[in-house]
Amino acid sequence: MHFEHAGDFENGHCHTYNHATLVSVGAVRYEVLDGPCGNVVAEKIVTGPNFVFVEKDKYHRLTALQDNTVCACIHALRTIDEDLLDPDFLLEPLFSTNRGEVKNLIKDKTNMDWSPITRN
Repeated sequence: MHFEHAGDFENGHCHTYNHATLVSVGAVRYEVLDGPCGNVVAEKIVTGPNFVFVEKDKYHRLTALQDNTVCACIHALRTIDEDLLDPDFLLEPLFSTNRGEVKNLIKDKTNMDWSPITRN
C-alpha cells in the first residue's frame, strides 16, 4: 500500500487469520474497530521500519501520518480450503518435482484452468 498523502487510509476490514503488516517507510495510525467502519476500540502509532501484528477477526484500519508512507500486508498463503500453502508450491520452477500441483489444486477446487505468470 502506498499512501501518497498523510491522512490517506485503508478502509476497515478483517481477515479470518492472523497476519503482520510491515510499515516500511513513514508512519501509520493502526486502529482496531468494533465493526466495519465502526468505532475505534484500540489504536497505536507505528513508525517504519516496523511491524504491526493484526489479529484475526478484528476489524482494522491504517491511516498514514506522513506523506509517501509504504506498508505491506504479510499473509501466509492458503489453499482454497484455508490450509497453509507449502512454500514449495509458490513458484513452479522448471525442474521442480512439485511442478503443476498448484494448477491441479485450483482445477480440482474451481474447475477452472490456471497457469502461473511466465517470465522470460
